[in-house]
Amino acid sequence: MSDEHTHDHGAGGHGGHSHGVAADADRRWLGIALTLITGFMAAEVVVGILAQSLALISDAAHMLTDAASIALALIAMRLAARPARGPYTYGFKRTEILSAQANGLTLVLLGAWLGYEGVRRLIDPPAVEGGLVLVTALAGIVVNVAAAWCISRANRTSLNVEGAFQHILNDLYAFIGTAISGAIVLTTGFARADAIATLVVVALMFKAGIGLIRASGRIFLEAAPAGVDPDTVGDAMARLEQVVEVHDLHIWQITSGQPALSAHVLVVPGGDCHAVRRTLQKQLAGNYNITHATLQVDHVGEDDRDTGPLLQIGEPPTQPGPEHEDTHGPVHRPGPHSH
Repeated sequence: MSDEHTHDHGAGGHGGHSHGVAADADRRWLGIALTLITGFMAAEVVVGILAQSLALISDAAHMLTDAASIALALIAMRLAARPARGPYTYGFKRTEILSAQANGLTLVLLGAWLGYEGVRRLIDPPAVEGGLVLVTALAGIVVNVAAAWCISRANRTSLNVEGAFQHILNDLYAFIGTAISGAIVLTTGFARADAIATLVVVALMFKAGIGLIRASGRIFLEAAPAGVDPDTVGDAMARLEQVVEVHDLHIWQITSGQPALSAHVLVVPGGDCHAVRRTLQKQLAGNYNITHATLQVDHVGEDDRDTGPLLQIGEPPTQPGPEHEDTHGPVHRPGPHSH
């Protein structure tokens, strides 16, 4: 009779913010921010055209992406809350990561367009109504501080919410820069200040956008969560009493804040597979916050691949032999070379 045990502790893998009261609160705060942003954006477009200010028009365009990012975040939250069924065994949790990646891309693309326009206006600056720019930018600062505060009340450990927050935060920086440029134009007549303010904001947009794309890309590529070293985790698992070897170790994120792990664990003949599995799962949850762990635990030699000689506890790790030709990644064994 096989001693293989496959257990999936998925219940603990769903972050507390993903459902129930917390998710409803997140949606409510995002909804308030969306209302603030949309209302002010309409007024800003009109003033930006009247004042001939690229900084104001760029702020309005940025606010449009802010509104889109918040709307996308709200849609992603609703989809992510749907239960897993049919072919979608994780549900739609990664729609939040798609939303975060879309937010990052729009920041970079909008930054590229505004950068081009900023350079063009730096070379040939138009007349700018500094007074209108200054008043509108100051009002924009107030609106964006309120919107940023609303989104900060939501759970920013979600990459989805963080994407929307970065949009709002960059817009706040943009308004501060625009207010400064408006004051300079008003007091000195230096029209190029408008374009310079735009280019400063473009640099901030690139920084935030690339950060979001990189973070969401790590999740799509099934990389281990930041700060978790799979080799360290594998070595720690292999040091547990009765464990002979850990291989096929995979650590990834289902969505932001929901790490998952799977591994094949071999124990000494006659060892207690159930006890080893339970201890490992407690270790993973306590030390690495990995509560969604699927462990296949066998006695060494019982699997078809395990046809080689048995290892003694404490024997140094070696390279995988013929019996492990189809393993994925390093093989972790107890010994002095464990991390």
